[in-house]
Amino acid sequence: MARLNVNPTRMELTKLKARLSTAVRGHKLLKDKQDELMRKFIEMIRRNQKLRQEVEVELEASFKDFLLARALMTDETLEEALMYPTEQIGLTIEKRNIMSVNVPDMEFIRTSDGGSIHPYGFNDTSADLDDAIETLHEIMPNLLKLAEVEKACMLMADEIERTRRRVNALEYMTIPDLQETIRFIRMKLDENERASITRLMKVKAMMEAKELEESGAV
Repeated sequence: MARLNVNPTRMELTKLKARLSTAVRGHKLLKDKQDELMRKFIEMIRRNQKLRQEVEVELEASFKDFLLARALMTDETLEEALMYPTEQIGLTIEKRNIMSVNVPDMEFIRTSDGGSIHPYGFNDTSADLDDAIETLHEIMPNLLKLAEVEKACMLMADEIERTRRRVNALEYMTIPDLQETIRFIRMKLDENERASITRLMKVKAMMEAKELEESGAV
């Protein structure tokens, strides 16, 4: 604890009491915020893990189908089959607030020509290629959602760390320093008050002695 460099006056004591009250309230609010952030963060981490597991399973299946298709098709045929997309994909990114943290809210905008999702119509293409493309097409929203959740987790982790530092600064520095300074000022004021009372008693005794002396002389 470190005592603040202030004059030990009643005015400063009143100001420090107000600062201490504000710091205590702020500490409680930040601690509540930290606890709620941690709760939401844990929920989001669990959601992230579940999404990741689902996406990894689907991606693994799609990659297996693609490898099988590549083994059965020539590179030229495969490249030609995938050359012309039938769908355009855009992306919108909004923001939503979670405990003062602005996390992304992303969504695909898909525009197709109304036909099949397969950008080809050749007899020498593999059914495995169809399966791989269909799987990728279906998991794209989940991939985007996974990116959204992971980014939200990163932002919330940063906010939790900032809040933790502020809570610790109040709990271990600001509040103890204010309390120590208030105790010091109270002690000084009490000492000054006792010194004033002692002086008054001495003055009173001197005046009484002088009055007795004057009355005796008369």
